[in-house]
Amino acid sequence: MAVEIDQAFVEYVVKALVTNPDAVQVKRTVDDMGVLLELTVDPADMGKVIGKAGATAKSIRTLLRVLGAKSDARVNLKIVEPEGEAGHEAAAEAIAEEVEPTPEEESDIKAQTKKELEELADLEL
Repeated sequence: MAVEIDQAFVEYVVKALVTNPDAVQVKRTVDDMGVLLELTVDPADMGKVIGKAGATAKSIRTLLRVLGAKSDARVNLKIVEPEGEAGHEAAAEAIAEEVEPTPEEESDIKAQTKKELEELADLEL
């Protein structure tokens, strides 16, 4: 089974965000509503994927919509919540532990993001 570009994109972005990239799984299904990507990550990484007030998840979904628009497909992302109360606690702790980057770190992050976006723009989709 070939990995589709939208699935590969989510895997690439999420694996770069999380502490445990080996636990990242993306299941792709297609139906009459469009494409559904179900993302599963380590419970400890849930906060990193969701981000403050859901900003990271919203950004990934926005980029997926743009990617889907190139091929006239509706692409949705579902983040699978961890099972049980322990998973919810781990996600809450991860969100609570997030710290703001220093100005130097933020500058490095912006430069890296700009470089990665330029590389993505060069892809033939």
